[in-house]
Amino acid sequence: MSELWDDIFELHIPVAEKVLRTLMVYALVLVLFRLTGKRGLASLNAFDFAVIFLLSNVVQNAIIGADLSVTGGVVGAVTLVAANAAINRWLAVDERAARVIEGTSTTIIEDGKPVQKAIRRLGLRSDELADAVRKLTGSEVSSVAHSRMEPDGRLVVVLRQEQRNATRSDIDELERRLVAIEGLLHARTEPADGES
Repeated sequence: MSELWDDIFELHIPVAEKVLRTLMVYALVLVLFRLTGKRGLASLNAFDFAVIFLLSNVVQNAIIGADLSVTGGVVGAVTLVAANAAINRWLAVDERAARVIEGTSTTIIEDGKPVQKAIRRLGLRSDELADAVRKLTGSEVSSVAHSRMEPDGRLVVVLRQEQRNATRSDIDELERRLVAIEGLLHARTEPADGES
């Protein structure tokens, strides 16, 4: 029974090596995702999912080494979560580091026309872009004044002025005008004093 517990909890490689392996693989995966660009994060297709699942299996051995213990798994998991939390906090306070590590936004539609060079660089297809715009706005690409892909893969779309939905202030202004028109109409239809 003691041997079973030893197999489960006894580390087979030093903790420092486990931490170093985990950090190295984490950095490699960050670099790979940074190099593949925003498109991979924006709209994952079947091929992207296959790569992610296979990637996790490929790098698993690099992280765990010859250690299959629960303790080794805990050390690796804690290292990953701690490294991720530290990097997120660092990026929140250092804009320059955020630009370098995460990248910057990319304009992909300008004045109703796709920016072909940017779309090719991001690996987007025209039909993917048109579908994303329709899902976000219910409009076509030609209705877009400006659109950009954020570093995290979000698509930001600004419609042309004439294509935008009414805001609450637009509706309030219309209500004020309707009340004024109703007042004028009501005043015109009231019988004058002395008329029966």
